[in-house]
Amino acid sequence: MTKESLINKTLTALSKLPQEKVNEIADFTDYISKKYEEEILQKGIQKLVSESKTFSYLENEENIYTVNDLKEQYK
Repeated sequence: MTKESLINKTLTALSKLPQEKVNEIADFTDYISKKYEEEILQKGIQKLVSESKTFSYLENEENIYTVNDLKEQYK
């Protein structure tokens, strides 16, 4: 089913419902829209962070400690 036909089917079903139920559905669609926007924003932030060179200096950091430096070893 295409998006347009699904929207038309939903509008037909909404027109048969009482106002109270239509309000509930409108609230739910607002919730879903906000959740979707937050998801897109979060993915954008994750992409920016993953592509950032802020901590690139850590990639070539010398290992200054070894296992021999440990006072206790846990198994």
